Amino acid sequence: MPQSTPRARELGELLRSRRERLQPADVGLPAGARRRTRGLRREEVAQLAAISSTYYTYLEQGREVRPSRQVLDALSAALRLDAAERSHIHELIHGAPPAETRAVAETLSPALVSLVDRLDPCPAYVTGRCWDVLASNRAARALWTDWPARPPEARNLLWWMFTDRGARQVMVDWSAEASALLGRFRTAAARHPGDPGFSALFERLHAASPEVREWWPQHRVVPLSSGAKRLRHPALGEIELEHVVLQLADDPEQKLVTFTASDQVQARISQLL
Repeated sequence: MPQSTPRARELGELLRSRRERLQPADVGLPAGARRRTRGLRREEVAQLAAISSTYYTYLEQGREVRPSRQVLDALSAALRLDAAERSHIHELIHGAPPAETRAVAETLSPALVSLVDRLDPCPAYVTGRCWDVLASNRAARALWTDWPARPPEARNLLWWMFTDRGARQVMVDWSAEASALLGRFRTAAARHPGDPGFSALFERLHAASPEVREWWPQHRVVPLSSGAKRLRHPALGEIELEHVVLQLADDPEQKLVTFTASDQVQARISQLL
């Protein structure tokens, strides 16, 4: 079991005190019935910060697990820490306050969202720099997963591919597709050294997926490319789609991925919708 240090214990005490001062309504959660915990529950904070309940418990217990800066930022947001408190927990763990440069939240132009919708019944979606699915049309949601219905932290192509059992049913060549996607993620991460978004996603994937832990040391690098994918659908069976990846001129980290199929398959997708 990881040993405790004074700094880790201080972090744990601070997290616990801030958790206990918050009420569910403060963070948009339902109060529920028969709450005995003062403030938020540990699992609620973990959910808000997109980390495991066990990991958060270790932090509150003062174990020496050294959370990343991105995890500390996620906890700061979940617990509504002010700027001074956020800076303090970074100094406790990393010996220095966080850099003030923050990644700007990714947004899509209304015109692009409209274009994705108009591409139905040809599947289409847009991913951001860390493969968050920022927009998808009805055909893509029918063939892959209902992205808007997923929790915000799960609307990510890598997270779906490696942690959702449905991905292994949808992707006929799951191992090849997943390995290539991880290679593309490595290629993109190399362009963004120190980007907390990449670090946080990798930590989550590494903790959740044995395949990521096995394949990452192989250092496979894969560029963006178009090609073919084979999908499996309960009503359509196995189908093959050709896809094209387009990088947006206004933001090259955003990728529009469009799919086409044979006339027969395309007609069946139209009927499905």
